[in-house]
Amino acid sequence: MIIFNFIMSNMFEGKKILITGGTGSLGTALTKKLLDLNIDTIRIFSRNESKQIEMESKFDDERIRYFLGDIRDYNRLVRAVEDVDIVFHSAALKHVPKIEYNPFEAIKTNVIGSQNVIDACIETNVGKAICIGTDKAVSPLNTYGATKLLMEKLFVTANNYLDPKKHPTKFIAVRYGNVFGSSGSVIPKFIEQIKNQKKITITDNEMTRFSITMNEALNFILKASEFGQGSEIFLPKIKAYTINNIKESLIEILGNFEENNIGIRPGEKLHETLISNEEIRYAWEYNDMYMITNPLYPLFHPDVINNNYNGIKKITNMDSYSSDKVDKINKMELIEIIKKSNILS
Repeated sequence: MIIFNFIMSNMFEGKKILITGGTGSLGTALTKKLLDLNIDTIRIFSRNESKQIEMESKFDDERIRYFLGDIRDYNRLVRAVEDVDIVFHSAALKHVPKIEYNPFEAIKTNVIGSQNVIDACIETNVGKAICIGTDKAVSPLNTYGATKLLMEKLFVTANNYLDPKKHPTKFIAVRYGNVFGSSGSVIPKFIEQIKNQKKITITDNEMTRFSITMNEALNFILKASEFGQGSEIFLPKIKAYTINNIKESLIEILGNFEENNIGIRPGEKLHETLISNEEIRYAWEYNDMYMITNPLYPLFHPDVINNNYNGIKKITNMDSYSSDKVDKINKMELIEIIKKSNILS
């Protein structure tokens, strides 16, 4: 697994940055990371005032501004991104079962809201806009994945609409797997169930998921933001885990517990994919990351791509990038990661 040791460049120094969904776990961690990079200001854009107050109490930094608003509201977005250099778009409805039951709302936020972000960035000439994707966008089985796929498509094709002499915005997508220990993910859920002396709810012991720690995700996002020239999807090189490995690791840490096998829920996959076998035709290795190119964009024409991306290599050693095919995090690695994280407390 590549550990993304991001080396600060002058890309972020003195910049004004806006994070949509900035009060979420990723937005909060990204804010903390960016504050160390000598930025000018960070604007936190979200609709949850309680979370903004909670976040405000954690950060005592005059460089942070808090903007109440919803990405469904285009006019509010335009005001929020005025004079901003870089936008990180992480706002979304994300819980698969809730979205399966409420698909109309997910489309309004994840698709139309993302188009609003793009239009607002173009209108105000933002320098770079980076959307935060998910492995569930690949060959999506659920509505959440389908909406995130459309978000990606909107971002990587947005540059097709622009005259770079008039509008300089570069739109980039990043796509990765589960952030280890993030809110709502399987490990914190299991730990909570064990501590409350409940049976843990197992879907399938052989289920696999890509996994990346929060720090690795942040370094990856910043690295992709720096090297992206517009219309790319960047992906990290990461390992995966099985549900069985998670279970064995927690037994080692917390002792034996009971389990309840509930089966795979509607909209879930047994394994997740970061690059499909169709996308692999447009996939490359670049700067210790994978990159999927947009075949409709001139930057990626076969005759010129090597000139635009120094050291780029075509992927030839795999037909897809799937969580059942990559190296697995073993039990000892998982135990170490869990103990070093804050999720046990």
